[in-house]
Amino acid sequence: MRFAFICLGGAAGSGARYLVGMWATRALGQAFPYGTLIVNAVGSFLAVIVMVLSIHKGLVSEDFRFFLVTGVMGGFTTYSAFNYETLSLFNAGTPGLAALNIAATVVCCLIAGGLAFLLMRLVG
Repeated sequence: MRFAFICLGGAAGSGARYLVGMWATRALGQAFPYGTLIVNAVGSFLAVIVMVLSIHKGLVSEDFRFFLVTGVMGGFTTYSAFNYETLSLFNAGTPGLAALNIAATVVCCLIAGGLAFLLMRLVG
């Protein structure tokens, strides 16, 4: 049963990733992979919140944690897109944008996760 919930969560996360990516392209342009950066940072933030609420606070069941983190956040975030987009930026002769994508992704995801831990400490 857990496997089915993870698969359902993955489908929801993948659909949400597609919608965020489409929005980011329309709103922010195509020159930089904003959509992938956004989903990875938001996913990092939300995954930490769910993990803390589940493992440290006991407020989220193990099954629901797997649904949200492995399923939804697993489908929502994407290293494979980050990898392809970064290599494409290098290949297109824009190594500065490729390096920016690497740095922005690492920094934004670490900050998002850190902010989630801070938020969880503040709320209890």
